Amino acid sequence: MPLRRAVDSDLDTIIGFIHGLAEYEREPQAVVLDREGLRSHLFGPSPAAEVILAETDAGKAAGFALFFQNFSTWTGKAGLYLEDLFVVPELRGHGFGKALLVELARICAERGYGRLEWSVLDWNEPAIAFYRSLGAVPMDEWTVYRVSGEALRALGAR
Repeated sequence: MPLRRAVDSDLDTIIGFIHGLAEYEREPQAVVLDREGLRSHLFGPSPAAEVILAETDAGKAAGFALFFQNFSTWTGKAGLYLEDLFVVPELRGHGFGKALLVELARICAERGYGRLEWSVLDWNEPAIAFYRSLGAVPMDEWTVYRVSGEALRALGAR
C-alpha cells in the first residue's frame, strides 16, 4: 500500500480530504481555511505540520494523515499529534487508515518520540473500535479545551 510525504502539488488533494473529513464529522461549514495560508503552513520555509498520503496501487489518492510535533514535559520527549486522519469512504476497510497510523508510529520511533496522540469524537464508534484494535487507549480523565475566534483575540489583547 503506497504511502508518501505530500508535496506542494498535492495541496488540492489535501484540501479535498479536509472537506471530506468535515463532512464526515457533520461540520462542513467549519472549514474556513485559506488555501495559500495552508500551503505556507505545510510547504513553506517553516512548516507547522506534515502530511502523509495513502494511495491505491493505481495511484489514486485514498487518504491522508496530517500531524505535527508536540511535547510532553512528563516524559521529557517530543511526540506526534495527529490532527486529521481521513480515508475516502469507498476505500475504508482496506487497510489505508491502519497503514497511515503504522507509518506515524514508525516516524515516532525513528525520531525517538515518546507518544502518538489524537482526538476522536465521542459518537464515532467505528473509529473508536478501530483505534482500540491497534492498542490505543482513551484518556478518559482529560477534557480538551479550546480558545478561538473572538475569544482568542480578546484573551490575547488583555
